[in-house]
Amino acid sequence: MSEILDAALLRQICLDAGAEDVGFVALETPGLEGEVEYVREALPSTRSLIAVCVRVTRANFRSRAASSVNTEIDTAIPVLDRIGHRISLALQDRGYRALYPSVTFPVEAQRLPSRGWTVSHKPVAVAAGLGHMGIHRCVIHPRFGSFIGLGTVLTDAVIAPYNVPIDWNPCLGCYLCVAACPVGAIHNDGSFDFNSCYTHTYNQFVNNFADWVETMADSSDLEDYGERITPRETTMQSRRQYRSGYCVAVCPAGDEVIGPYLADRKGHVQEVLRPLQRKPENVYVSAGSNAETHVRKRFKTKIVRQVDSGIMPPDDVDPAPESR
Repeated sequence: MSEILDAALLRQICLDAGAEDVGFVALETPGLEGEVEYVREALPSTRSLIAVCVRVTRANFRSRAASSVNTEIDTAIPVLDRIGHRISLALQDRGYRALYPSVTFPVEAQRLPSRGWTVSHKPVAVAAGLGHMGIHRCVIHPRFGSFIGLGTVLTDAVIAPYNVPIDWNPCLGCYLCVAACPVGAIHNDGSFDFNSCYTHTYNQFVNNFADWVETMADSSDLEDYGERITPRETTMQSRRQYRSGYCVAVCPAGDEVIGPYLADRKGHVQEVLRPLQRKPENVYVSAGSNAETHVRKRFKTKIVRQVDSGIMPPDDVDPAPESR
């Protein structure tokens, strides 16, 4: 269709579908060059991208109980998929083509171990004015902070007016995410170690899952397998586990989040940061990596587990950001 779609009308459609904020951007927008090839593979006629976000509960993300964090992520993902589904149907009913890519895994397995996701939701969200990237490489919404899930809808509609990035970054530069990261992936100078983050956070996905399967196949018997993989780790394979959202958990940015931090910064450190730093848990690293050195030096209560993460994408590419 050649008719231009009114942004105000589309925004209401998205809000009615369940989005808590939304922005629109043309596919050719500067900063999205790396998305064009993959977006057009999914929907060749794509002209515009619709970025949507939903809130996630802060208490779940800040819990020391990994099951609470994973429950929140697993709750947010289908919500975002359902929102994308509803928006796509609404556009389809108006004569437009629309497609909503997976918010997270599964991925396009034929492209692994390179980029496997259809669209990287984070740069789309930034270009569409939903926030800016903090040094933890998560999008910080000016109102909701880091506690958001992101999704994207592709469409052949031309939307007017498009949104633009917000003109300030909500990131406080407090470096709490640096202190919380168990693998030292986030650095004070703004640099980021993609492989360390990926290896630990997505230990049960893609290459890391393959590493577990290979370990099982290489074991000579049950006793040998038991020396390599603990019973608890075997049990965890029955459900995907996101290993670390600590960078999100400790982030105090965002109008709805920052109040308690400003009122009592030391209290925030003691109540939110310290329990995560002291939590006994497995931390998954590549042998001899900076991550291994970091966790052994900084986190005496955590257990180093060496895994083979395989060949990962370059540092400037983010993994599929399931709930951030």
